[in-house]
Amino acid sequence: MKYDVLKTIDCKQGAVRAVRFNVDGAYCITCGGDKKLKLWNPHTSLLLKTYGGHGSDVLDACGSCDSSFILSGGSDKTVIVWDVSTGQPIRRLRGHASRVTCVRYNEESTVAFSGSHDNTVMCWDIKSRSNEPIQVLREAKDSITYMQVTNEEILTSSLDCSVRFYDIRKGQITEDFVGEPVTCVNFTRDGQCILVSATDSVIRLFDKTSGELLNEYSGHKTDLVQAEVVGKLVHDEGRTRPIHSLSVHPTAPFLLSASGGSIKLWGTPSAENEEENA
Repeated sequence: MKYDVLKTIDCKQGAVRAVRFNVDGAYCITCGGDKKLKLWNPHTSLLLKTYGGHGSDVLDACGSCDSSFILSGGSDKTVIVWDVSTGQPIRRLRGHASRVTCVRYNEESTVAFSGSHDNTVMCWDIKSRSNEPIQVLREAKDSITYMQVTNEEILTSSLDCSVRFYDIRKGQITEDFVGEPVTCVNFTRDGQCILVSATDSVIRLFDKTSGELLNEYSGHKTDLVQAEVVGKLVHDEGRTRPIHSLSVHPTAPFLLSASGGSIKLWGTPSAENEEENA
């Protein structure tokens, strides 16, 4: 399947640190070096709202399961819960000793999770009025770079070259040593495997249960069966600026990428026509 650039949006918020689809893929959130978040309809390039309240760069964000709230974290060491409609911050959670690199909700958006350069993951009860975390995960020996969370599992990556899988139901932790600083980690769609990206530009596929290394891929965009590059998407032709954030649509064949101060929506024209007519 060939992906084309469907939309290019100049976000006008300095460097875009991260871009994230919301739960149904109708909207996206951009995190800026200008201390702000912006909510967009990426299919029409329409800016819906701007959220200001962080004291420094916003590094990550995610929407709640009903798209009523946004969770964000930044270089100011703060986690903020935002009301989407009013644009106002309704909770400021302070506890990290360094910048907050990644934030996630659980599936029901009742608990928030934040990972930081202080080597910890903090868990926050959003429904209570307490400003103290309900749990702090301290197993990492270096910065937390990425997280994935379900109601039963927490998956984290760290610059200490390890991936950690927390089984909440069993109260168990599994640690896999990758051998290189880990920059990103994700469950596969079927939940049976873990994809790991490291600083050596290799993507590794692990079995979630056994920890067995199933395959390694180089070239960034790969076919999971044959380990071959099947396509390359060039964000800015003729420029060498890195693409520092990707977000995959939850159901449809769309991809968001962020580089410099802009984001691009990738997909097929037929899929875009279906989206516009929905």
